[in-house]
Amino acid sequence: MKPTAPEYFNIIPPYVPGKPMEELEREYGIKDSIKLASNENPHGPSPKAMEAVKHALTNLHRYPDGAAPELMESIASKMGCQTSQIVLGNGSDEVIDMLAKVYLNAGDEALMTEPSFMMYSISALAQGAKAVKIPLTQDYRHDFDALAKAVTDKTKIIFLNSPQNPSGTVITKEEFEPFLEKVDPSILIVMDEAYIEFNRNSEAVIGLDYLNGDHTVVTLRTFSKLYGLAGLRIGFGVMPEHASQMLNRIRPPFNINIPAQVAALAALSDSEFVEKTLETVHNGLDYLFDALKEMDVVCYPTQTNFFMIDLKRDAKAVYEALLYKGVIIRPLGSYGFDNHIRVTVGLPQENERFVKALKDVMTGS
Repeated sequence: MKPTAPEYFNIIPPYVPGKPMEELEREYGIKDSIKLASNENPHGPSPKAMEAVKHALTNLHRYPDGAAPELMESIASKMGCQTSQIVLGNGSDEVIDMLAKVYLNAGDEALMTEPSFMMYSISALAQGAKAVKIPLTQDYRHDFDALAKAVTDKTKIIFLNSPQNPSGTVITKEEFEPFLEKVDPSILIVMDEAYIEFNRNSEAVIGLDYLNGDHTVVTLRTFSKLYGLAGLRIGFGVMPEHASQMLNRIRPPFNINIPAQVAALAALSDSEFVEKTLETVHNGLDYLFDALKEMDVVCYPTQTNFFMIDLKRDAKAVYEALLYKGVIIRPLGSYGFDNHIRVTVGLPQENERFVKALKDVMTGS
């Protein structure tokens, strides 16, 4: 007789990431492709981070310091919080998983938008909880009226995503604060801000501003996007101490490896790299929106390093055609948007190549 998992595991859909560039090149017989699919930093990792990793290689036989004191101090200084309010994760998705383990039981409910990051629902379902999904509004924003109405006595966590993935919209203070007043303080509010550094909207809410309020607001951040460390898997959550103490009871003792720790610490000090990345992304967005407007392509405003396009036709077919031109983007059928694609801002020459390739595909050239 085989060991059995709980029955509710059967309804958990596996997370399906975009295929690696190398695999797509082999599959489609293409070379010199550009990847604009996974919202990665077009400049790669911070040079300071790479140098720090090189120096750390001689210590790979040692276990990492689970407390990561230098990194924690640096994060606390940048976030304006205490080190005791920070929980490090192997990517911010590990913090999501820890939050679900601590605060969700079988039969509980976790509230989230549809679509959003799949790990919210996967982590909730893995605890036997229900993932309650509220569709975005017609302009792809959080529907706070619907979210408030969906709260029940079984709701234990509310996952919010600002800027939202895949739409790129942000939550404003005007939207968030009235909603917060309607939510019982016993419910955990998770504000996932993986892309917040790219935001140019002064009205966007910042989760850290509510760290010491009446509600338990957890802010998630990552080193994967702005800092270009997606391959090292490191993120963190900032939360009241009563929450961080619970998460640290179950956090694996060595979940942040040595290269990730030293790279993140160095990246936080690399202001030149950060400014360069923001300039590239913002200038790239301006160029892409202007170029696509001339093509009468519908692009949605964004506060991230990616944006969403409504092609008004089957996005998977366009995705396939772009692949043969060596341009990798993300079709959004898995998000329920069959006519939409998501495009990451690349380097100037990559943006130009994407525009030309899309124009050729859309016109049948």
